[in-house]
Amino acid sequence: MNTKAVAAACLFAALNICTLSARAEAEVAPKTYTYGTHLDIKKVISMKQDATPSCGIVDAQLTYLDSQNKTQVLDYRKFADGCNEDN
Repeated sequence: MNTKAVAAACLFAALNICTLSARAEAEVAPKTYTYGTHLDIKKVISMKQDATPSCGIVDAQLTYLDSQNKTQVLDYRKFADGCNEDN
């Protein structure tokens, strides 16, 4: 095999691995946080919240890896980031 063919095969394999991991994350069913929920968070992957221009309670979502390196998604409610300036 020539160098271009090897490079193309490696690129194709890498893209397939990325696609499979993205599909695995997309298939994780979110859990809803309740008081007393045990959180096993090893690494935070992302944090999202509903967009709102004002201060108030919004829906948020935390995507993280647990101690088994499995992707988990947690839905919860929080004060909007716009509330940080209000007292």
